[in-house]
Amino acid sequence: MRLVLEQVLRASGHEPIAAENGAQAWTAFEREKPPLVILDWLMPELDGLEVCRRIRAHPLGDVTFVLVVTARDRTEDLNAALDAGADDYMSKPVTVDNLQARVRIAERRVEVSRARKTAEEELRRARYLAGIGETTLALHHEINNPLAALLTTATLIESGTVHERDLKASITVIVEQARRIANVVKRLGEIEREQKARSVEYLNEARMLSLRGDSAAAREGKKP
Repeated sequence: MRLVLEQVLRASGHEPIAAENGAQAWTAFEREKPPLVILDWLMPELDGLEVCRRIRAHPLGDVTFVLVVTARDRTEDLNAALDAGADDYMSKPVTVDNLQARVRIAERRVEVSRARKTAEEELRRARYLAGIGETTLALHHEINNPLAALLTTATLIESGTVHERDLKASITVIVEQARRIANVVKRLGEIEREQKARSVEYLNEARMLSLRGDSAAAREGKKP
């Protein structure tokens, strides 16, 4: 049966990886991460449903198409296979035509899953870039305000407009605004660390930087 499956898969343009028992099948999946897995229900060491459950628990198992082959044909057996995470179910004896049809179904499902993954990654990147843009605007605002106050005060001192009794207060303004700018520059250097410490989950457990709190605080003139 295994040789027949391998021949049909090769004829369909695939390169099969054979396993003699469930433990070997699971090891092969962990090593190769194949997009299509065909499991016999009854196998030594680990049965097909247990291997199927492990595949579904794997981080990449959600895009793997799992076909379970068995001589069992009762309704409760079909439900058990589906509950274990199988995508499709094929009863023995397996015919070449039936197997080829199931493989075509699997190929289409795999293509759809890959397209979905690509779309999710593009969406994740778009959200990330949008967040970076929002952060840039917030930091631009936070730098411009103290910079304007610093330059204005320094210009007044340079032109001799500031009275001597007000000179100390003006210098204090310059120092305070310079410190505000220095803090913003420091935050620019910590963005990578903030991405890890302050993040939210988006699609498929991809981590993204949460920027709403900082940008809102910046717009309101509050300290983050």
